[in-house]
Amino acid sequence: MSASFLLYYSSGFTFTLQRILKKLEKEGMRHVLFTDCLKQTDDSIKKLVPMVMDIIASKPRFNREEDTTYCLMVIGVPNVGKSSLINSLRRTNLKKGRASRVGGEPGITKAVLTKIQVCERPLMYLLDTPGVLPPKIESVETGMKLALCGTILDHLVGEDIIADYLLYSLNRLGKFSYVEKYDLKEPSDDIQHVLKRIAVKLGKTQRVKAITGVGNVTITIPNYTAAAYDFIRAFRKGELGQVMLD
Repeated sequence: MSASFLLYYSSGFTFTLQRILKKLEKEGMRHVLFTDCLKQTDDSIKKLVPMVMDIIASKPRFNREEDTTYCLMVIGVPNVGKSSLINSLRRTNLKKGRASRVGGEPGITKAVLTKIQVCERPLMYLLDTPGVLPPKIESVETGMKLALCGTILDHLVGEDIIADYLLYSLNRLGKFSYVEKYDLKEPSDDIQHVLKRIAVKLGKTQRVKAITGVGNVTITIPNYTAAAYDFIRAFRKGELGQVMLD
C-alpha cells in the first residue's frame, strides 16, 4: 500500500495558494496541506496526522491490517523544510524538542535517519531523508530559481550569479523594496552597482594593496561576495518582500 500527500510552506499569498491548489487538483493531487513549520504553533500541522490516518484508512493494508504502528517517509527537494516538518510534528503532538537537524542550506540531512516518533496516538514514526533533485533540470532558468531558493549549494552556482538573477527577478516582478533597504536612489539593473551600495551600507569592505607608479598603496574596496551573500540571505528570509518566482 502506498499513499501520498503534498505539503507546501506558506506565508500569506492567499490568492496564489488558491491558484496552486487548483493546478495540483487538475494534476490529480487531492491531498494538499499548506503549512508554516517555522511557527511555534501552526493549525495546519494539527491537521496532518488526521489527514494521514484518513488516507491510510482508505487503502488496503493487507497483512498489516492489525498493526497500529505507522511509519512514513518524508521526501522532497533539498532545503524545503523536511526536517522542520518532523520537528514541528514532535513539538505539536509530543511536546518534545527537535530530533532532526535543520539548517538554512541544502545537504544538512545526509542519510536516511532512524525512525523518529512524531505522535503517540496513533503511534506514528517518520523517516527523514536527504533532499533529491531530478537528474536533469529542464532549463537554465529553472536551475536559477532552485539556486535562489537554496536547493543547490550557493558556491556551485556562484553567489554573484545568484545575486544577479535575484536582482533581475525583483525588477521583473516590480518588487523594489531592496531600494529602500539598501539606501539606493532608484531601482537598478546593474548588479555591481547594487552590490557596491550593499557593501558600503553594511560595512562589507576589505583593504588591499595596489601597485602604483609611486609605490604600493592600501585602498578600500567593496567585498562583492559578502554583499551578494547578504542580498541572497535577505531574500530567503523574506526581508525583500513576498516573491513568487513561478
